[in-house]
Amino acid sequence: MSALLTLEWLAWGKGLATSAGLIVAIGAQNAFLLTQSLKRQFHWPIALLCILFDALMISAGVAGLGVLISQSPLLLEVARWGGALFLLWFGYGAARRALSRNSLSTGGRGVLNLRSALITTTAVTLLNPHAWIDTVVLLGSIGGQYQADLRIWFAVGAITFSAIWFLSLCIGARWLEPLFRQPLAWRVLDGLICLIMCTIAFSLILS
Repeated sequence: MSALLTLEWLAWGKGLATSAGLIVAIGAQNAFLLTQSLKRQFHWPIALLCILFDALMISAGVAGLGVLISQSPLLLEVARWGGALFLLWFGYGAARRALSRNSLSTGGRGVLNLRSALITTTAVTLLNPHAWIDTVVLLGSIGGQYQADLRIWFAVGAITFSAIWFLSLCIGARWLEPLFRQPLAWRVLDGLICLIMCTIAFSLILS
């Protein structure tokens, strides 16, 4: 019994650590949540939706969907080009805000209502191939190496870190609020978001 519990906790810990290595990197999903958290606009529903998507995608990947996706050249190509175009569009919007004179006023930033917030969260998650690669393909491939009763523990570990990370972004943004009272800080953040989105997009195109 004790040996089995040890294996379960080891699988949980590996899921937690692997998820940490993949999710912490700032991408479209994290950038959008951070922006909304700094604005204190709909950030908790956005975080909960991010956690829900991660839980579903990680579970599907560990259950075997990641293997099916990785073996389908057509799906990979659709995800690559569709995701690249979406990320370029997302980056273009950030660049416009960074360069616009109106960016000196931060009041207009962020989405206007909960519906828009949830739709945008869905888009930056499901239309971003890196989200699928990280959660479904990579985590799914690693978790799939475990025997059936331990895969659940791996998936729970990965989902646990996802929840910790997204909730931490919401809470931690409060500490950055004094900095982002300066309009220049928003312009710098938008510039970094544009750079990140375009880098990911071109990496997909060139891969």
